[in-house]
Amino acid sequence: MNHFKSYYSFVKPYWKLILITLLIGMIKFSIPLTFPMIVKYVVDDLLLSSLSASVKTERMVDVMLLAFALFVVLRAPVEYIRQYFAQLTTSRILYDLRNHLYGHIQKLSLSYYQNRKTGEIISRMINDADQTKSIVETGLMNVWLDVFTLSIAIGFMFFMDVKLTLVSIAILPFYALAVKKLYRKLRAFSKSRSQALADMQGYLVERVNGISVIKSFTLEDVEKRSFEKKNYHFLQRALDVTKWNALTTSIINTLTDIAPLLVLFYGGFQVIQEHISLGALVAFFGYLERLYSPLRRLVNSSTELTQASASLERVVELLHEPYDIQDTPHAKSMENVKGKIEFENVCFRYPSSENWVLHQIQLSINPGETVAFVGMSGGGKSSLISLLPRFYDIQQGTIRLDGTDIKDVTIQSLRNQIGMVLQDNILFSGSVRENILFGRPDASNEELMQAAQAANAHDFIMNLPKGYETEIGERGVKLSGGQKQRIAIARVFLKNPRILVLDEATSALDLESEHFIQESLEALAKDRTTLIVAHRLSTITHADQIVLIENGEIKEQGTHSELMKRNGAYSRLFNVQNLSEVGTDE
Repeated sequence: MNHFKSYYSFVKPYWKLILITLLIGMIKFSIPLTFPMIVKYVVDDLLLSSLSASVKTERMVDVMLLAFALFVVLRAPVEYIRQYFAQLTTSRILYDLRNHLYGHIQKLSLSYYQNRKTGEIISRMINDADQTKSIVETGLMNVWLDVFTLSIAIGFMFFMDVKLTLVSIAILPFYALAVKKLYRKLRAFSKSRSQALADMQGYLVERVNGISVIKSFTLEDVEKRSFEKKNYHFLQRALDVTKWNALTTSIINTLTDIAPLLVLFYGGFQVIQEHISLGALVAFFGYLERLYSPLRRLVNSSTELTQASASLERVVELLHEPYDIQDTPHAKSMENVKGKIEFENVCFRYPSSENWVLHQIQLSINPGETVAFVGMSGGGKSSLISLLPRFYDIQQGTIRLDGTDIKDVTIQSLRNQIGMVLQDNILFSGSVRENILFGRPDASNEELMQAAQAANAHDFIMNLPKGYETEIGERGVKLSGGQKQRIAIARVFLKNPRILVLDEATSALDLESEHFIQESLEALAKDRTTLIVAHRLSTITHADQIVLIENGEIKEQGTHSELMKRNGAYSRLFNVQNLSEVGTDE
């Protein structure tokens, strides 16, 4: 029941709207309940009466006018208003829920995303969230209106004949038993189907993002068969739900058909014995339909609510996903940062791993210094720089910025001081302007262009079909690698952080693009504390400090000339790369 309590917080602001919808619904559902009584009056008091034909005709016209006013003039606007308010309420709640979910997933740590498929998260936000609408529309509105209809119908039936009413509702206990037995299993089937759909969606997102790899290895047929398996798995889970729904419907409809037969035989006998009038029996059949139609809807509502409950469970699981990285209660905002960084006995491992990625890191970086981290892949360089903006939290030791433990600083103010240029910078679908404005959304047009000029990006942007308004496609697929990097650098220029982090920012580029971008990066690094993860050592010989990391530990540290004189691991690595580059040039 905890997941219903969580959902209630989204429903609570709209309780007045729900109440209005219920009141309008009561009027709407009350109107059809008058029809059997009108039929009873027409049969007993008009058709079977001894009144003259002219009086019968006159009264029939009066009854028709009254019925027309009730069922056409009044019912149509009431039905429209009820439907509108019901949809308005559920749509607003779904809007709030999705907004909250999106805000929530923004705060989840990188480790959460590394352990889950993108499509799985999207499925919970879109498919499962949409299913929860039934909880409000069906559970908080339709169910109560159907119970109201049932109560009024049974009240009228008891008023006309108690014994015949008891015969009419004799099968209700069997309804309750069927619902209890059947819907327990339906919930498990529904949750399994939702998971299968999420798996298929996750698979699709990965494959669409990696379509170039599929095409380059001509894996289209293999992937088609692989998707077919995922799709078939979803089909099986969907059919499980379908079979159970079909079984439920057949049992409920069979039970429903028994009631009219009982009423027909027992009621017919009562008319023959003249215990009730023919009009009363006809009205009883009218109320029988009013009794079992809402009852059928209640059974269908149980199906909807069971499936919605399974989806809600998955949504609430996402809502309750804890934040690995969050502000401490005493965290303060950090302003006017100078850029002194200290790593003191830092030890780190990823949440899903038992092995240390970094061990006893001891490092001091002065404001305005450029420090390069080098070493073989997998040594821990990228992990080290991801600790500074608190993408992950360390298990042991302390990281300080200007003498303050970064855990005592608000995450937002800390990350505002750090600008990052990565090997594969993500650009979003939209215009060039929109992508640069990620650096500072409130920047002026002049500031944006200055940032682009500083990043050597302005000229190529102006040559695009629509300049800064050019749509660049999802992940920047319409731009070259060098162009994407320059937009990413312009983004950081616009942000104007005190600390700059460059994670192999030029390693994926050709030499010409690398030279172009190296100039931009040097301009960007001026007067900022800069941390560089570099693969090509020739690009970091100017650094104030070079730190060689192997197996999560600092093995060598110093300037380029100092490390070359030591003739150690850095010197060997540098010489090997130089020989390789000379060989390539020749």
